[in-house]
Amino acid sequence: MEPGGAAGDHGGTVSFRICLIGCGYIARASHGPALVRYAAGRPDTELAACCDVDEPRATAFRADFGFARDFTDHARMLDAERPDVVCLAVPPGLACAVGCDLLRRGIALLIEKPPGTTADEVDRLAAAADASGAPARVAFNRRYSPLVRELTARLSADSGPAAVRFFRCEMLRIDRRDPDFSLTAIHGIDTVRHLARCDYRDVSFRYQDIPGAAPGVANIFLDATLLGGAIASLEFLPVSGVAMERITVVTDGATWVLGMPIGGIDGDGWLCRYSRGVLDVQISGPEVAGSAAPEVLGGFAEESAGFFDALRSGPRPASDLRTARQSVVVAQCIRERRSRFTSR
Repeated sequence: MEPGGAAGDHGGTVSFRICLIGCGYIARASHGPALVRYAAGRPDTELAACCDVDEPRATAFRADFGFARDFTDHARMLDAERPDVVCLAVPPGLACAVGCDLLRRGIALLIEKPPGTTADEVDRLAAAADASGAPARVAFNRRYSPLVRELTARLSADSGPAAVRFFRCEMLRIDRRDPDFSLTAIHGIDTVRHLARCDYRDVSFRYQDIPGAAPGVANIFLDATLLGGAIASLEFLPVSGVAMERITVVTDGATWVLGMPIGGIDGDGWLCRYSRGVLDVQISGPEVAGSAAPEVLGGFAEESAGFFDALRSGPRPASDLRTARQSVVVAQCIRERRSRFTSR
């Protein structure tokens, strides 16, 4: 099915072709706007085709985001379109199988988090990338959020990550009753690792079941030590009265607090520093990003643009699948209701 045009009719000026697989919520809310922004700034880029097993959903996505064609079979799309890169936004249970197929074909891959649901699936994806030489980037958008990047730079300028003593991640949502909240909690797990620039040494887990909720719906608390020596506390409360996601970082003499731009009470996001009781840095998300567009503030635009530009200009970027592995492992511990994790 190619309602937007004949497959293989690529035009004479296109030099970079993007396809997308999975036209559901995350693609509509984040990847679609980011890809449109990227293509608008680079006239030799084509949003070649999108694919979803739900035909009306694929057709609507093509029309809404300006893709040239749509498909219901990803293998047929790849054979017809020969893309330079694919954005993969399928449910986590399908990510490994589809992602491995793409990588074995030598196609560069931007894969929505988590890249699989187990360490074994991450390892299989990484092995496929190694075997073909095709690069892959995991779409942990917080890593590319302008506010997270600003905090990373300022921590380095202040005294470096080794001087951080404590991290706190607070993630609150409204009426999120999905039984596997680890698929969202992985954002906080990964953001702390990213800011600390090291893995967790050990993590203990506590679960508070929510009366009247379905099995598996619970508040989740992690107490962790990182390999760099910092302590971390992570709190995930999916059924609360507010949507909020904040990161607190404590160093000797200073405390940073970052309000993530997730559309909750912190709006477009902000970053503050308190030094010896005085608020001496206060900056908003749009000030850092130069834009109030959600796909920019959230990091979706940069995670794709940086990867695509590296593919185009060379040398080809290295895959970062292995940097995602421990975040998947810790999230897997939550899914399995484990009480302890210790790195080897």
